[in-house]
Amino acid sequence: MTAGADSERPGTSAHDGFEVFRDDRGIPHLRAADALALARAQGHNAALDRAWQLETERHRVLGTTAAYLGAEAVDWDRFARRARLADTARRCYDRLAPETAAWVRAYVDGVNAGLAEGAARTPEFAAAGLAPGRWEPWTPLGVWLSTHILFAGFPTKLWREEVARRLGDDRMTLFATDGPGTSGSNGWLLTGARTTTGSPVIAGDPHRFIEDPGVYQQIRLACPEFDVVGLAVPGVPGIAHFGHTGGVAWAITNAMADYQDLYREQLRRTADGGVEALGPDGWYRAHAHTETIEVAGGEPERVEVVETDRGPVIIGEVPEVREELNAVREVQEEPNAAAAPDAPESPGALDSPGTSDAHDGPDAPRISLRYPPRVTGDLGFHVLPALLRARTVADLDAALDGWVEPVNVVLAADTTGATLHRVAGHVPVRPYENRLRVVPAHDPAYAWREGAEPMPRTEVDAATGTAVMANERGLAAPLGIEFAPPHRADRIRELLGAPPGTGAREVTGPPWSAADMAVVHTDTRLASSRQLLSLLAWAPGLGPDAERLRDRLLRWDRHMDADSTDATLYARLRADVVHRLADHPALRPVTGDADPWRSAAYPPLFRPWLAAVPRIGYALETLLTVGLLPYEERLAIVAASAEAVAATRAESPWGEVHRVSPWQALPGATPEEVWPGLAGDHDCVLSTSSVPGITNLFARGPAARYVWDLARREDSLWVVPFGASGVPGSAHHRDQTELWASGRLAPVTTDWNLLHRTEETTSMTTTTVPALRPAVYEQKVEGFGTVRLVPVDPAADAGLLHGWVTEERARFWGMADHTREQVQEIYEFVGSLPTHHAYLVLRDGVPAALFQTYEPDADPVGECYDVRPGDFGIHLLIAPAEGEGAVKGYTESLLTAFIGYVFSDPAHLRVVVEPDARNEKAIARMVRVGFELGPEIQKPEKTARLAFLTRAAALGLA
Repeated sequence: MTAGADSERPGTSAHDGFEVFRDDRGIPHLRAADALALARAQGHNAALDRAWQLETERHRVLGTTAAYLGAEAVDWDRFARRARLADTARRCYDRLAPETAAWVRAYVDGVNAGLAEGAARTPEFAAAGLAPGRWEPWTPLGVWLSTHILFAGFPTKLWREEVARRLGDDRMTLFATDGPGTSGSNGWLLTGARTTTGSPVIAGDPHRFIEDPGVYQQIRLACPEFDVVGLAVPGVPGIAHFGHTGGVAWAITNAMADYQDLYREQLRRTADGGVEALGPDGWYRAHAHTETIEVAGGEPERVEVVETDRGPVIIGEVPEVREELNAVREVQEEPNAAAAPDAPESPGALDSPGTSDAHDGPDAPRISLRYPPRVTGDLGFHVLPALLRARTVADLDAALDGWVEPVNVVLAADTTGATLHRVAGHVPVRPYENRLRVVPAHDPAYAWREGAEPMPRTEVDAATGTAVMANERGLAAPLGIEFAPPHRADRIRELLGAPPGTGAREVTGPPWSAADMAVVHTDTRLASSRQLLSLLAWAPGLGPDAERLRDRLLRWDRHMDADSTDATLYARLRADVVHRLADHPALRPVTGDADPWRSAAYPPLFRPWLAAVPRIGYALETLLTVGLLPYEERLAIVAASAEAVAATRAESPWGEVHRVSPWQALPGATPEEVWPGLAGDHDCVLSTSSVPGITNLFARGPAARYVWDLARREDSLWVVPFGASGVPGSAHHRDQTELWASGRLAPVTTDWNLLHRTEETTSMTTTTVPALRPAVYEQKVEGFGTVRLVPVDPAADAGLLHGWVTEERARFWGMADHTREQVQEIYEFVGSLPTHHAYLVLRDGVPAALFQTYEPDADPVGECYDVRPGDFGIHLLIAPAEGEGAVKGYTESLLTAFIGYVFSDPAHLRVVVEPDARNEKAIARMVRVGFELGPEIQKPEKTARLAFLTRAAALGLA
């Protein structure tokens, strides 16, 4: 606790505004006086350019998307709440170092300052009937967590459980993505020996779900400490995945590591409505509470949030108490009975039998999720500002030692020619079985151990002058189970002139320039077609049309080009083979429709991971190779498919049917025919991943492309799918679409003289941003957060205060009919008085209340009672806070800090309050915290009830 402390942060100024410049593509270049001002600038810019996207992400963190998107969004909201994403983000924020927390808060200040204006520009808000909310200091951590919580693919363990149950344990990895897999990211590095400039080049493209607006924002962040260009994640400060500081550049791909575990829990309801879980030492009380999900156009849905010692329960409901089980449980709870760690699982005893709902039945799974940030309280956010300040590979390498999630393979190079190739992230130490499948919660053998797995690293191959990362089984192999097939990595090496395989040492490729990288980005050769085409070559008994189809596809160059009709024919053949395999008796156990247990037991959110036909499509290369089916049967399936495809005689270019289908929070906002068709396929370097057997449309592909030139940063290149702006109708909403679709890139402009200074330039200063104002008082309230009192700035805060005082809930404040200007005038007058003061109250940097103090003998209230020496008056208005209803003792926690502030001055002996006599809620609150009620008094504007709290009573309360 500190009283009267000067908490202005080092390096800030009362006049440290920022400037916004844009290039011809509308890409923001932000320049500020220091790192904190720049973080505010980044948040402010994100709010103007991506307001709808930011609001969508905020609601996803909170699990409140169904409140405006309707019933289809309930599945995500239920998961977000059950997985405790927001609570985990709060935990991680609370553990940030002060300087990192201040940096994140500055970003949030910028978001909150710009969100209303950004929302006014964006028609989706009106279409959804949604008003922008307020960002909390921890919200960016929540955005990062919700963006990546499914990145490691823990639901795949549910699929493996199904395969093991239906086909046997020996078939558990039959559908592994190694043969082939879903799309992933590409990245490659060329040393100076391989480039035209003699300096390294790094290039690649992250393959993620294509969203509108895009998941990456091109941006430049410049201040005296650093000047960085890169791809930012809207809603998160800094530049995490792909950046160029001028001295060092870096890029990542998903390491395909496994770092999240699923535990099969045994749960039971207690007589008082609580929840118990079975652990290694027997039954114990688990955390449980209930939340309500509001649903637009529907009834609210209640969700029980349960957390065991392993983690939050994300699948399954807690069985209800049944009278007939009481006797059984009494027996179980005898010493050395079911509490024993190795006691046999008895569904009829541990769960409530006799229900027809598979969610609650004895065989229903109840599964908890254990993931590193929930366990450690660390998301690695301290790495983000360190990346911006990196000047060398060594700087970057040191920073990445603190990286947590997701686990990535990193390539980096600097202007001295130094290079880096390593894995970064947190993988817990635990048994191999945990990586494969769902494991029993009560067995201590499956518990996490101390520490984390070491992160592999290697040297860039000096002989070939290249390093490649494409999610293949390679550097990160010790950390995962399933990886992407080697096709993309091998093809990139081949294109760069470094033949795949460890034996080839001769480099045959020419020197490369940054501009040449587009050749690699856009390569469409589909190496995974080999096995299907080999079977087609030997398929017996084909009719004339099928023979012509066979001959045509065997002559095909295997490139999935947009204008290729052969590519479309191959895709149709592949889809037909997928469906015939799905219908084969050998695979019917995992594809059969008559399986109510699986469809009911797992939440709909996870069903894409349990859909058999896509699994067969992605694993087609394996299924046509391994001995699951006899060779003759595989030939027969391919022959039958060739006959079926040849009989249709329909042809169209691949680009006409292979169109992007981006995710939009408001579906149907853009007609499907507007989206471009592209070349490529899931195992091409140009990885535009359709779902074989389901659709030729693709929702996953290059979410950006980049080329970082270490010789001249201005020769670097980049592109995103649509545009820099997320505002429909703006000039830069779609102006990169054609570039992206054609495989071209835009130059990275670094000369400030070639940029356009915009009217968005603002002078948001430390005096106008509440969280950065010097505090008159600061106190950490246990279990609540840090409360800071900062002076009200009438001009800057008028809009915020006007919104508070004119709400119905604030009717006793007496300003319900005031205009914004009148509110500003009142607080300018208050600020001119030496005896009266007004403070904004910040909880963890977020405005939470208005707190006013006065000397009673200099106030009209002093004429209504006998003022004692040492009396000190206060007024309090609580803000409409999202957390107020959810945080027990919210107002009392604030009052604890206010009273601490008042009595930090030894001259103050008694606190005086005078709430409206009709405000029963406020009066009762004062009594609860120790105030003694005094008489009613008559003031010109109200009848008030006096109440007093002495220093002695306050100290006793403390």
